[in-house]
Amino acid sequence: MERTIRFNRFKQLWPFYLLAAPGVIYFIVFHYVPMWGLLLAFKEYSPFIGIWESPWVGFEHFKEFFSTSDFFILLKNTLLISLFNLIIYFPFTILLSIMLNELRLKLYKRISQTIVYLPHFLSWVVIYGITISFFGPSGVINYYLDQWFGTNVLFLVSNDWFRPLIVLQSIWKDAGWGTIIFLAALAGVNPELYEAAKVDGANRFHNIWHITLPSIKSTIVILLLLRLGSSLDSNFMQIFLMTNSLNLEVSNVFDLFVYHIGLEQFNYSFAITVGMFKSVASLILVVTANYVAKLLGEEGIF
Repeated sequence: MERTIRFNRFKQLWPFYLLAAPGVIYFIVFHYVPMWGLLLAFKEYSPFIGIWESPWVGFEHFKEFFSTSDFFILLKNTLLISLFNLIIYFPFTILLSIMLNELRLKLYKRISQTIVYLPHFLSWVVIYGITISFFGPSGVINYYLDQWFGTNVLFLVSNDWFRPLIVLQSIWKDAGWGTIIFLAALAGVNPELYEAAKVDGANRFHNIWHITLPSIKSTIVILLLLRLGSSLDSNFMQIFLMTNSLNLEVSNVFDLFVYHIGLEQFNYSFAITVGMFKSVASLILVVTANYVAKLLGEEGIF
């Protein structure tokens, strides 16, 4: 009987399973199958003798990684970039979503949305080229600084300017794209709430503070949890392009370190150890944040 019910349900839902199949296959092939490679973190891997013949070393790579000064530098740089993105980029995305939602002329609203979406489709190489055009030694900003104040600022090789530039690039490139989910949530807010507030004499600011933000609070919490889960993931291409020998003190993050250790020095086991630590730490962060969110009465992601 139970098999019949399941078969009938499958017959009804098979188009949806078919639509989901490419995504499921993608995650299995590119996210789950490669997980067996985590074994290399506990081995002294040599490509000449193969994975299975490489000797086991247990937690030696982890001990070596935690005992080096690089660990604290990498952790500090990665967390600071994530923190800057969390306190500047994430709220800016919410603010931009509300601003777009408040536009009343539909044509102007669509044009504005298209304009802020477009930078997302540019590659980081193009973004880096634009950054050089504006912030390079002979860029637009330094030109006017020289004309007005007789000075130059070496933005691209400065430790102090590296993190602000990274956040500025992220905002310009992806803030518009990040508004899609928030705008979808805002579209579900009951318009009768605004009409009732208008009768009570509320202005736009009051509507935003007392109706709009509380209505999308669950969406904000879920996206914040997902962002915390990837807080140790830096945008490798962005960091790689912006890094140079003069700002390496603040730009050396986990992803860049894995690239140098794994692909340049061919120390695959140590690189996988660093990547595994980052993944486990991210999992702990998102589970903890999800637990705290549920304690505060919000809906978590699981």
